[in-house]
Amino acid sequence: MLAFDYDYDVDASGLNCPLPLLRLKKALIAMSSGEVVRVIATDPAAHLDFGVFAEQSGNPLLEVAKSGDKQVFYFQKK
Repeated sequence: MLAFDYDYDVDASGLNCPLPLLRLKKALIAMSSGEVVRVIATDPAAHLDFGVFAEQSGNPLLEVAKSGDKQVFYFQKK
């Protein structure tokens, strides 16, 4: 796993789809181009939603890591 510096942090632990994705979208609205957001999610399907979102929105998914029941995603705003 690479270590990324991040500008925003979204903890979506305990939230089920689509709430983690909605929290990410809200953070991206407040961000400037090039900034990075870290999203922590426990929903087992979050990686599917976030992968599709990255492809469709053009906001790169930089890294995905798993630790126990948590998944950590790093997105960069386009």
